[in-house]
Amino acid sequence: MSRVKLGIDNIDKYLDIFENKTVGLITNPTGIDSNFNSTIDLLKEKTNLVALYSPEHGVRGDIQAGEKVDNYIDEKTGLNVYSLYGKNKKPSYDIIKDLDVLVFDIQDVGSRFYTYLYTMAYAMESCKEFNKIFMVLDRPNPIGGEKIEGNILDINYKSFIGLYPITQRYGLTIGELALLFNKEFKIGCDLRIIKLEGWKRWMYFEDTNLPWIMPSPNIPTMDTALVYSGTCIFEGTNISEGRGTTKPFEVIGSPWLNAYRIAEEMNKMSLPGVKFRPAYFTPTFSKHSGDLCKGVQIHITSRKEFKPVITGLSLLFKIREESKEKFKFIPPYTKEGKHMIDYNTGGSYVREGKTTLKELIAMWNEDKIRFASIKERYHIY
Repeated sequence: MSRVKLGIDNIDKYLDIFENKTVGLITNPTGIDSNFNSTIDLLKEKTNLVALYSPEHGVRGDIQAGEKVDNYIDEKTGLNVYSLYGKNKKPSYDIIKDLDVLVFDIQDVGSRFYTYLYTMAYAMESCKEFNKIFMVLDRPNPIGGEKIEGNILDINYKSFIGLYPITQRYGLTIGELALLFNKEFKIGCDLRIIKLEGWKRWMYFEDTNLPWIMPSPNIPTMDTALVYSGTCIFEGTNISEGRGTTKPFEVIGSPWLNAYRIAEEMNKMSLPGVKFRPAYFTPTFSKHSGDLCKGVQIHITSRKEFKPVITGLSLLFKIREESKEKFKFIPPYTKEGKHMIDYNTGGSYVREGKTTLKELIAMWNEDKIRFASIKERYHIY
C-alpha cells in the first residue's frame, strides 16, 4: 500500500511562500511528517520560524483536558510558546505582530467537539484582521471524508466545542474545513492549503499507511476517534464517558447502572456496525474517580456501517431511562452559561426531552442532508 503524503511532507514545493518571511506555527504532538520528523524542527530548519502557539494540551501534549495553558519557552527550540487556550483563544496583535505567515499543523478527529478546529478559526480571524497569511498543512480526516452525521449546531449554543453551524461528523479534511470556515462564515483571510497526495475520501486512517499519533490524551486509538463524535455528549451528564480509563469514550457507565441490562437493551436495538458488552471500570480521574462504574463497552464490528452519533444518542436515551432520577445533566458553569449538554449537542432538544429518540434522529438526518450540499463545495480531493 502506498503511503498518503501529508501537507508537511510536501513543504519543499511551497518554500517560495516562506521566502524572506517570519513564520509562526500552531501545532501539537501530531505535527510530524510521515517519517516522524517534527513539523517544529522542519520549519525551524527550512523557514524563519520565530514563535510557537499552543492549543489545548500544549505543543508537546503534556497538559490534560481543560487545564490552563500558560505562555512558556519551548525547551527544545528555545522559542516562545504563546497560549491559545484559556483566556486568549484568539491570537492578539501583540503575539502575531512580528509574523508574516501563521502555519497550522494539527491532526483533527473529524468531530465538531474538537477544540483545535476553533483554535484554527480564531487564528484565521486574527490573520484577516492583522493582514497575515494563514497556511494549513493538510491532514487526513481519520474517520473518512464521505460520511456526515448529526445536527447542524444552533449558533445560540456556540462555544469552544462548537463555534459554527456544522454537523457533529463533518467529513472534511482540516484544510477543507478551513476553506469552509473562511467562505461560509465570512472570515475572509489570505488562506493557503498545502494539500495531501494520495488521500481518497473513502479512507479511514489506517488506509493511509501513516503513523497514528494520539490527537489528544483521551483519544488513544482510531476506534476512540470514531466513537468520540457520538459519546462525547456524555460530558454533559453525570455519567462517566470513560475519562480516566484506558478506553475513554468507548466505555460508558456509572456506579448505579445495571451493566447487563444496559448491554442487553442496547443490543436489542440492532444498531448497525456495533455490539455492546457489559463493562466495569474504575476511573482514576474525572467523573466517579475511584468508584466502580457499571455500564457498557462499545465494540465496533463494521466501521463502514457504524454510526457513532446515532449510537451515542441512543445510548444516552437508554441510560437516562434506566437511571431515572439518578441521571443528571451537569448544570451551567456560570450564571450566563448554558448546560454543557446543550453545547455538546448544539441545541436544547436532548436536555429538554420534548422529542422522542426517533423524532430527534429524523430531525438530525434532515440537517445531515442540508450540510452535505454545503460541504461538497469545499472538497479538494
